Amino acid sequence: MGDMYWRFVLALVLVLALIFAVAWIAKRLGLGGRMATARGKRRLSIEEVLSLDGKRRLVLLKRDGTEHLVLLGIGSDVVIETGIAAAPDAPAQAFGALLPGAPR
Repeated sequence: MGDMYWRFVLALVLVLALIFAVAWIAKRLGLGGRMATARGKRRLSIEEVLSLDGKRRLVLLKRDGTEHLVLLGIGSDVVIETGIAAAPDAPAQAFGALLPGAPR
């Protein structure tokens, strides 16, 4: 009777080891996880998030060098502005003017 339990535990450990080995090999070969683009770079990123209140957020998304401003809420999501040309220093300049003691 005790021998049967040891066989079960050994078989379980062997099956789990095989699952992890196959997952590791798939990851090394690039078969699992996120889908990569042709360039190997991600095309979509979240540039900035501003919480307006407990239920709504403004999100600045960047896709292929173009930014999109989206208002996310509990019941609805609204595209505020689309096709914004991405500027590398725009967020730092825009929020730098709002900080107390920032040079003007």
